[in-house]
Amino acid sequence: MTKIKTWLKKEKKRMSVLLRNIPATVMTLFVISVVSMNLLANKTLLQLDWIALDGGILISWLSFMCMDIITKHFGPKASNRISVLAAAINLLTCLIFFVASIIPSNANDYTAFNGIFGGTWFILLGSTIAFLSSALINNMLNFMIGKAFEKNPDGKLAYAMRSYISTFIGQFFDNFIFSLIVFVGFAPIFWDGFHWTVLQCATCALTGAVAELIMEIVFSPIGYRVVKRWKKNNIGKEYLEYIESENLK
Repeated sequence: MTKIKTWLKKEKKRMSVLLRNIPATVMTLFVISVVSMNLLANKTLLQLDWIALDGGILISWLSFMCMDIITKHFGPKASNRISVLAAAINLLTCLIFFVASIIPSNANDYTAFNGIFGGTWFILLGSTIAFLSSALINNMLNFMIGKAFEKNPDGKLAYAMRSYISTFIGQFFDNFIFSLIVFVGFAPIFWDGFHWTVLQCATCALTGAVAELIMEIVFSPIGYRVVKRWKKNNIGKEYLEYIESENLK
C-alpha cells in the first residue's frame, strides 16, 4: 500500500509538471478530437457485405497526430498520461451530456438531441477501451521506431516513418477493437439484431487505418514543424529536466 501511495504521489507530480509544459493548442485539439470521436462513432457511414465505416474515422487521425507530436517531444510515457487524461475528460463530458439528455423539458421535442447526446453505454465502453489500447500501441511503436534512426533522429524521414507506421497499426487496432466490442458484442443484443460481421470489423479497421494514414501523411508536415518549433524554443524544458532528474536517482 505504501508503494502504491508513493507511486501515485510521484505520478501526480509528473502529471502536474507535464500539464504546465504542453502547449494549450495541442492539448485542446487532442481532447476535442477524443470527445468528437465518441460522438461520431454513433453513426455508421457505410455498410456493405464486406466493409463498414463509422463516423469516428473523420476525426481520429487528429488524435493520433497529437499523440505522435507529444511522443516525439516528451516521450511515450507523457503521451500515455495525456491519453488517460483525455479519456477521463471524455467520460466526464459524456456524463454531463447524459444528465442533460434525461432532464425533461416542455420547450420543444428534444428526442433527437437526447438520442445523440444521451449516448449509448456500450459505445462509450468500446470507444474508451479501444482508444486507450491503441494509444498505448501507437505511442510505444512511435518511440521504438524513432530509436532506430540513430544518425538523424530529428530528421523528416525519422518523423515520417515513426508517425506513419505507428498511426497505421494503432488506428487498425483502435477501429478493430471498437467495432468488435460494439457491433459484434453488444449491437445484436441491444439494437434489434443489427450487427457487423468479424470480416466487416476487420475490413473497417483496415480501410479506416488506410484512410487515417492518408490524413496523417497530408498533415504530418504540420506535426513535424510543431515538433521542430518546440525543440527550438525549449518547450517543455521543466518536464524534460524533471524526468531526467528522476531517472538519475
